[in-house]
Amino acid sequence: MLATSLLCLNVLAALPALTLAARRPQRARDWGMPFSGEPGPLNAITDVPGVLVGMVTLVSGDGPLVQGQGPVRTGVTAILPRGRTFDPVYAGWSAFNGNGDLTGTHWISESGFLETPVLITGTGSVGTVRDAAWQWLERNGHYAPADRDYWYAYPVVGETYDGRLNDINGQHVRPAHVWEALDTARGGPVPEGSVGGGTGMVCHQFKGGTGTSSRRVAGPHGAFMVGVLVQANYGTRAELRLGGVPIGQDLLDHPRPVFHPVPSTTRPLGGAAGAGPESGSIIAVVATDAPLDALQCQRLARRVPVGIARTGGKGGNGSGDLFLAFATGNPGAFNPDAVTTVRQFPNAGLDPFFTAVADATEEAIFNALAAGGDMTGIQGNTVPGLPREKVRAFLAGHGLLR
Repeated sequence: MLATSLLCLNVLAALPALTLAARRPQRARDWGMPFSGEPGPLNAITDVPGVLVGMVTLVSGDGPLVQGQGPVRTGVTAILPRGRTFDPVYAGWSAFNGNGDLTGTHWISESGFLETPVLITGTGSVGTVRDAAWQWLERNGHYAPADRDYWYAYPVVGETYDGRLNDINGQHVRPAHVWEALDTARGGPVPEGSVGGGTGMVCHQFKGGTGTSSRRVAGPHGAFMVGVLVQANYGTRAELRLGGVPIGQDLLDHPRPVFHPVPSTTRPLGGAAGAGPESGSIIAVVATDAPLDALQCQRLARRVPVGIARTGGKGGNGSGDLFLAFATGNPGAFNPDAVTTVRQFPNAGLDPFFTAVADATEEAIFNALAAGGDMTGIQGNTVPGLPREKVRAFLAGHGLLR
């Protein structure tokens, strides 16, 4: 039964982009939620030319937790900055609260370049995903011809905790799932909600997960795109805000998550930390086609918390809030053998990009919530989806409905 469920989900992962678009749940704007800024045509990170996204979603089993068997509510998300071409991009990263993991970032800080895809998964699967990404790079000759005689890689893998719904100690993400996410990554519409690495996540005590958004930036230096993809797994209901108004206060009477105890021999990793309402995390990946350098990318990553704060996130003690930004606007900048010439964007022109990051982050989080839906996982643990009609009534009552 488990193998059958995984096979069906992998077939879905390989469906063409048009089919995925037809299957897409309604997004936050479809609910009438108000957001600032002008999105790109897809309102997704794939609006940045060349960026590809792939996902594998693993959902199987119900009932009591049996470590190594399930229930399974997890997956993996892959982001390829320049598709499958080896052409490293300038990048920078930032932490808001550091109770989490984002591998490979020391070399990004040192070199200024992102040389690998970015992957996101559940906390228990970081090692598997990192190793499988290395194997994928080697098997596909990703570093040729730059590798010469020897090569090395520091795959970038982020995580958030899905142990409230998923058999996290079972570590069900396998190397084949990682390779599939990388092999099937594509442009076009990006699935949202309980998909990919976001499958088992909870956000503001509603079903969270994967969300994305984009913004156009136009000015005297040209027209560019900024895209954000989040894996949202943080926050309390009472603090949830929309349009500057505490919508969570109006949703306190909506059914809350139900988490049952598990036997001590199969307790999810981080049992104490995983129990708190603000103990989750959020990973955000920011992409732009502007010619930014590494330090400017870091500055973009540092603006992600502005968008999180708008939704009511505060970076709680148990939260891993880690962000990566990369810029594709200097193709060919990475050259191990020669001096290269690159374009340099003026720092004085970055303010619209900072705004775009904040706006797209906020909307990406609500896109994850809008697409989340109800989910039941281990031990019958249940997390409700964000209630559409209550949200619309709230927006109408405050004059915010679009």
